[in-house]
Amino acid sequence: MESSEEEDDFPSIESIIPQSKVDSLYQSHTEKGIRKLCCELLDLKDSVENLCGNMHSKFLAFLRISEEAVEVKHELIELQKHISAQGILVQDLMTGVCRELEEWNQSSNDVAEIQQEPELPELLEPLPNERNDQKILFLETIDVLLAEHKFEEALEALDAEEINSAELKGSGNNSSDDVSLYKSSLLERKAMLEDQLVGIAEQPSVSFPELKTALNGLIKLGKGPLAHQLMLKFYQSHLQKRIEALLPSSSLCPETFPSTLSKIVFSVISLTIKESALIFGDNTVYTNRVVQWAEWEIEYFVRVVKENAPLSETVSALRAASISIQASLNYCSILESQGLKLSKLLLVLLRPSVEEVLESNFRRARRVVLDMAECCPLSPQFASSLSAIASSSSSMLVESGMRFMHIVEEILEQLTPTVSLHFGGNVLNRILQLFDKYMDALTRALPGPSDDDNLPELKEVALFRAETDSEQLAILGIAFTILDELLPNAVLSRWMLQSESKAKEPNSGATENVTFNTNASVELKEWRKHLQHSFDKLRDHFCLQYIVTFIYSREGKTRLNAHIYLSDNREDLYWDSDPLPSLPFQALFAKLQQLATVAGDVLLGKEKIQKMLLARLTETLVMWLSDEQEFWGALEDNSVPLKPLGLQQLILDMHFTVEIARFAGYPSRHIHQIASAITARAIRTFSARGIDPQSALPEDEWFVETAKSAINKLLLGASGSEASDTDEDHIIVHHDEVVSDSDTVSSLSSMESTESFASASMAELDSPSNLSDPDN
Repeated sequence: MESSEEEDDFPSIESIIPQSKVDSLYQSHTEKGIRKLCCELLDLKDSVENLCGNMHSKFLAFLRISEEAVEVKHELIELQKHISAQGILVQDLMTGVCRELEEWNQSSNDVAEIQQEPELPELLEPLPNERNDQKILFLETIDVLLAEHKFEEALEALDAEEINSAELKGSGNNSSDDVSLYKSSLLERKAMLEDQLVGIAEQPSVSFPELKTALNGLIKLGKGPLAHQLMLKFYQSHLQKRIEALLPSSSLCPETFPSTLSKIVFSVISLTIKESALIFGDNTVYTNRVVQWAEWEIEYFVRVVKENAPLSETVSALRAASISIQASLNYCSILESQGLKLSKLLLVLLRPSVEEVLESNFRRARRVVLDMAECCPLSPQFASSLSAIASSSSSMLVESGMRFMHIVEEILEQLTPTVSLHFGGNVLNRILQLFDKYMDALTRALPGPSDDDNLPELKEVALFRAETDSEQLAILGIAFTILDELLPNAVLSRWMLQSESKAKEPNSGATENVTFNTNASVELKEWRKHLQHSFDKLRDHFCLQYIVTFIYSREGKTRLNAHIYLSDNREDLYWDSDPLPSLPFQALFAKLQQLATVAGDVLLGKEKIQKMLLARLTETLVMWLSDEQEFWGALEDNSVPLKPLGLQQLILDMHFTVEIARFAGYPSRHIHQIASAITARAIRTFSARGIDPQSALPEDEWFVETAKSAINKLLLGASGSEASDTDEDHIIVHHDEVVSDSDTVSSLSSMESTESFASASMAELDSPSNLSDPDN
């Protein structure tokens, strides 16, 4: 059984078909298929040729039939003329026959001679047919003129008949029936003429000279409103054809399509206004109709622009919208010279679509800035300013700043001066919102309370994490560089172009330019205030988490709390030798100096932000101490005794904090106010416990001098072997050792450094509190 199964699975060699037979078999099949395909292609070719031949023959037949139709039309006109001529001949014949019959009756009737004298006047009068001959001939002449499309001659003949005909004027002895019949015949001819003129005006291929002739004819017939309506209909049809011819280019040239479309629309509107004035004069009714028609066409123009615009979140859509507004408002200013004001209507109609495009583009901008996975080309013009700050930190931080500036610059570049003028406030607000989102993202990159509070609004994934002081300072430096340099420069350059463009406009006067510049300045000033406020939130978050970390990360004697000012901690006070600030404030001095050294490297050349941060850190510490209920609760606890030395130490620490800021070159009125408030509260607290401040406290000058001396001692070291030059504004240090957070208390008092937060190279800066607390 096994062998038989193997034979079935593997047939013998004799059953294998030779390769030559396979080749011949498949070759013959392939050749047959090719031949069959060739035959089918030849048949298809013959069918195509036959079809082309049929189309050609049918086209020739169509041309021949068209020519024959024209010839038949001419023959019909000639036949109508011939019929009219034959009708005239028949009428003449009838008149002659009637005349002959009358003469024959006169000669043969002898009996009626007596009665002929009273009837003589009647016989002398023309017969009714004679009286009607002239009318019939006139009506037939009008019919011939209408058949020959000689509208002007027909109109002139009708006007002349109405002027010269006594019957039409109401005089004459003819019966009223004959007159009314004649009048109705004339009215019929006028109606026929009106219908023919309307038909000519409504022809799709009518030329403007033909249209003008028809309109003038209708005006002469007393159909002025109808003529005006036909004129507007003609220009509407003309405009529709031009727009339909332009529509295919909307996808090929999306940015130039709106400007070309606006040129077409407004040029047709301008031409309509001119022709309406030439044909119909300055009639108010017709002028109002033109204005209403122009408004309808503007609405149609806006609808076409919106329907054929690119995707709203693309840069092309924003550019197309800007160009559309720029071109349209320019043409509107030209139309104003013709008495037509459409600018306000145009802005009302375009505003929703422009705001939609702006919203979509800034929504895309938020994705680009906040989602690092989003593809975005980076502009090298911002790299040097940002890379210098974060050279030692994460490259992702630099990239985020470059992304922010690139997307803002990209959006601003699409705005034309007119768009900046009318939508500048909207754009500034959206840039501000984007800046807020970016500041929030940078805030999440900093360590702080938001990591532990689990606030829903801060649960978004951070772009990166800044752990070291240099990385955190780099975040602030990037944000400040964008705030203080890159973003204002980008926006102001756009607004300057806007101002120059406004000044070059021929219709803009000096008063209007002054008003525009004033409004723009106020708008930009408010915008920068809001930007500063957004940055202040980032700066304050950094300062708060930095100070809180400094306070709560320390243990023992360097921990800032109320116990260092109580009587059971006399070993912390140094009144028996040289009085110094308490250990937490000495540690603060060292921490600020260390941070200033790092800031000098990371924020090189950014003295303004360095001073701002150090001042705000010092201010944050005294603010925290002022509001810390646990600290004041311990001092106000009646179960714990207080001594005058505790009050002296607290007041010295406050003076020491103020002197740090003053000697470092960033004196802050706010720091001085808070320190004074803390001192006053401490005096009230100690006074309530039975301590007399007048006897326990030395003069204020002593605290000031002791605080200054303490700064010198901490800078020079405990040995006092090195001297330093001091003045009222700066401290110059001659050593190069920086103390870390893990150093001991003695090393805090003996540190040496060539760089300090009181660097003499810093430029003078106003109080940083003025930037964040404008009310103070």
